[in-house]
Amino acid sequence: MNARLLILLLWLPCAALAQGFAGLGTDAEGFAAPDPAYRLDFPKDHGPHPEFRIEWWYLTATLHGADGRDYGIQWTLFRSALAPYEGEGWSSPQLWMGHAGLTTPDRHFVAERRSRGGIGQAGVTGDPFRAWIDDWEMTGPPVGIDSLRLSARGREFSYNLTLNADGPLVLHGDAGYSVKSRDGHASHYYSQPAYAVAGTLDLPGGPVAVTGNGWLDREWSSQPLSATQSGWDWFSLTFDGGARMMGFRLRDSAGDYTAATWIAPDGAAEALPDGALTVEPLATSGVEGRDVPTRWRVRLPSKAVEVEIDALNPQAWMATSFPYWEGPVRITGSHSGKGYLEMTGY
Repeated sequence: MNARLLILLLWLPCAALAQGFAGLGTDAEGFAAPDPAYRLDFPKDHGPHPEFRIEWWYLTATLHGADGRDYGIQWTLFRSALAPYEGEGWSSPQLWMGHAGLTTPDRHFVAERRSRGGIGQAGVTGDPFRAWIDDWEMTGPPVGIDSLRLSARGREFSYNLTLNADGPLVLHGDAGYSVKSRDGHASHYYSQPAYAVAGTLDLPGGPVAVTGNGWLDREWSSQPLSATQSGWDWFSLTFDGGARMMGFRLRDSAGDYTAATWIAPDGAAEALPDGALTVEPLATSGVEGRDVPTRWRVRLPSKAVEVEIDALNPQAWMATSFPYWEGPVRITGSHSGKGYLEMTGY
């Protein structure tokens, strides 16, 4: 899900903005549609899917510094297609955008990059895995994404991190077919939620060595939302006991839609249907002239989860071409831990 969908639609004609949040409910005639019978194929599906209109490679990490402070980072590469194919050179209809964020308890840093396909400035290869835009890179071993090196930089920050997976890939929904509305809109969606992370953040006050946990999301679609869905709240939560949870609420004038995936400590995943997850805003913060929920109650009764999550920094606003809120959170209640929260449409 997430703001990566929103950003990609910036590349589409302005007329597309008429239906659904950021035009994500507009017709995608000529592009491929997610297929519930399709079974994900790795390492092929780590790479791009140019026949679909929108796609992203999205990584977040909750980190703890040698200075005793908590941090969070985001690294996202978006692909958007003006036509359902790839081409060479300037004939490529594929467009690319990168977002990098770094959150501290008292500051939030943001950078954005743009490119078009076909000229080598940005792209993704699946085997060996490499995703890049300019000098920002996410690179893996000859096969798969079990280990990654990650780097990005902005005007006042940079980071260089290594990530090593300690668990299997997780397929959301029905074997990676993730439904997003009661009308049946969907995407192909999988994650690697169990990276151990180590590396260095470079900040205005100097470098900070960090360790923590990383979560990679991969998703592609062409028309993922319905025309009445106005935004979403997305949660990736890592609990201290080893379990994890992904969940989202799509806000809809016709009735909200929710879904979740419960990930046991051994990596076994269980998809939970619409209505199994409930999320409730508890407090808002004034962020860039708007009220944004930065404290939430999250319930997943079938797994005895009732937690409150609080933003590490309520001002984690991604002031990019199409702005949204994204940042690390702390978890208390029936479970403790850390996670990431993304919110759009506020």
